[in-house]
Amino acid sequence: DVREREREREGEKERKQMRGGAMSFHLNSHSKGMRTRRLLTRSSSRFNLKVNQDTSKKLVRVDRVNAIAEPELLDLPKAFSEAAPDASPVLICGQVSHSLTKEREEVITSMEDFMTDKVYKYLKPVEKCWQASDYLPDPSQEDFIPKVQELRERTLALPDEYLVVLVGDMITEEALPTYMSMLNTIDATRDETGSADTVWARWTREWTAEENRHGDLLNKYLYLSGRVDMRSIEVTIQNLIGSGMCPKTENNPYLGFMYTSFQERATKVSHGNTGRNAVGHGDQALGEICAQIASDEARHEKAYQLICEELYNRDPDGMMMAFADMMKKQIVMPAHLMDDGVHTTRGSGAKLFEDFEMVAMNTETYTTRDYIDIIDYLLKRWKVESIVCTSESGQAAQDYVCKLPNRLRRLSERAEKRMKKRQKQPVKFSWVYDREFLV
Repeated sequence: DVREREREREGEKERKQMRGGAMSFHLNSHSKGMRTRRLLTRSSSRFNLKVNQDTSKKLVRVDRVNAIAEPELLDLPKAFSEAAPDASPVLICGQVSHSLTKEREEVITSMEDFMTDKVYKYLKPVEKCWQASDYLPDPSQEDFIPKVQELRERTLALPDEYLVVLVGDMITEEALPTYMSMLNTIDATRDETGSADTVWARWTREWTAEENRHGDLLNKYLYLSGRVDMRSIEVTIQNLIGSGMCPKTENNPYLGFMYTSFQERATKVSHGNTGRNAVGHGDQALGEICAQIASDEARHEKAYQLICEELYNRDPDGMMMAFADMMKKQIVMPAHLMDDGVHTTRGSGAKLFEDFEMVAMNTETYTTRDYIDIIDYLLKRWKVESIVCTSESGQAAQDYVCKLPNRLRRLSERAEKRMKKRQKQPVKFSWVYDREFLV
């Protein structure tokens, strides 16, 4: 009895000492039916893990890679992943997380040569990349002020609805730190040190570096135009980066690259339409800027889609289930958590992104039809209908995604009829100095 009480006291003392920290983990079933957890990490140092549950807190100390924690200390919420039914993921903050199985992790790690030989070429050397200053008045030249004045005169013709869409596109690009953070949550491909020399880590850093120019250029152009409230925009950017994003990719590269394959094409479509609209409003220079950004997105789109194509070649069932899972969840736009701090306090109380999305649809910058067309494009791009899946889950996923575009088009047609009957509401956007227009 004395020894038993001592063990209890030691266990309680140990649990009290464990605070904070975070790491990924993977659930396994014990051979005798006991619930154990195999912890997955890439470091041999000591960690602390705090797992929050709805009704209690269980605190676990993790000592080494692949350590087996005592089952009684790991009474964690179970989770299920439709993208990986054979995995044992966990819930972190209510999100299904770490659904990559060991077998599929091996598929990803086996693709390093493929990344080097086939994908890496879609990034350009820095010396061959355009920079923001190539498209802006040069402050070192005597004609700087006249050039800025020309820019300001051109942008006078841009309507407020167009400016809201352009600002929204720019804010989306400026939240780049969030996207790099998201990519570095993905198991088997993340940059483990911040400067790792793996092809996956180099890709993430250099893709981020190329993307960084987009927000930089649009931000400066809008600043020089004088047409928008830069402080409100900067507040929105800071709020968005602070809020992060929720793509529901489960730290799973199959889901992550499915998301980026779709999203890069969506961004290309949006920037392309923004550019064409700029030309229509008389700003040829802005049209060229948007077209250049869209061209970058097109290169990046091809790279991510090539990765998914290779995953289909190596693991058709796994990739098919990932495709279907992301379609069921729906692809959320990267800036869906944008907030200027005032938008929801007035008018209808709608979220800023919801009203921005409506303006993008009204100006035909990015619409429901575009969303469906991207799904259709990916089905054809990967020849999804002709892929041979051997598992029941894979076949069911294939049937779902192949029928999805037609199903969504029927729903979209009914939604468009309702939208036409809807009475537009006056909305103020802080980005354009609270000027009001109908949405």
